[in-house]
Amino acid sequence: MRTNHKNNDNSGNNENDPILLKEEKNKSIILTMNRPRVMNCLNFDLLYAIKNEIDELQYRTDIRTVIITGAGEKSFCAGADLKERAGLTPDEVKRFIITIRNLLTAIQNLPIPVISAVNGIALGGGTEVALASDIRIASETAGMGLTEARLAIIPGGGGTQRLPRIIGVAKAKELIFTGRRVDAKEALDIGLVNQVTSPETLLDECMKMADMIKETGPIAVEMAKYAIDKGIETDLATGLAIESNAYRVTIPTEDRIEGLKAFKEKRKPVYKGR
Repeated sequence: MRTNHKNNDNSGNNENDPILLKEEKNKSIILTMNRPRVMNCLNFDLLYAIKNEIDELQYRTDIRTVIITGAGEKSFCAGADLKERAGLTPDEVKRFIITIRNLLTAIQNLPIPVISAVNGIALGGGTEVALASDIRIASETAGMGLTEARLAIIPGGGGTQRLPRIIGVAKAKELIFTGRRVDAKEALDIGLVNQVTSPETLLDECMKMADMIKETGPIAVEMAKYAIDKGIETDLATGLAIESNAYRVTIPTEDRIEGLKAFKEKRKPVYKGR
């Protein structure tokens, strides 16, 4: 199933072109930012369109993963739409920052895994979208960076917090202070992305990852994501307590019994998220 969100601003595509594409495939949803003529830059319309989809996914028990990517071959998302930004008042800029920050928090807090398919340039807010995802798979042509300091601002969508948690404080400071871009190889070397693949096979590799996740227990994955995300913010003892409580949620489930039965019977389990 494919659905579209209309572009109301006429700043990137034609007026009637969809600003966000959605495709459901094998229990996954692929969200494609569709402003290729402006390198899939984020404006208010696109942020609202993505937020609407993320809000709906909070209640979709039939979807196991979300894949976020950009239209075209050149750009995943080149950050905020600076043409739109130039016409905003200071109060409107604050509204934009709050809007993107809330969206990325919603992406991170989804109970299902989110994979960013970084198909090209991902700068500023584009890199922040990827950072809010659980897994990042990049094309060999990808380039990433939090370049805001070069515009005399700082990352405002969570980049100063998520990047050091993913690649370490020292390296994050280097990249944020200099505004330097990294190519796909360096992104892999520093742990910014999980995998690098050819442009032609990027979505296929993301779907392979999604299919592997689909074979696991839905409640187990939700609880594992919760334990990791909440535990990483605490000391080890508190993190272990969070893990223990998350484990308890899985004990009375039908899926846990199904997993044991399938192992004994030497067959693939059929998990129902119950």
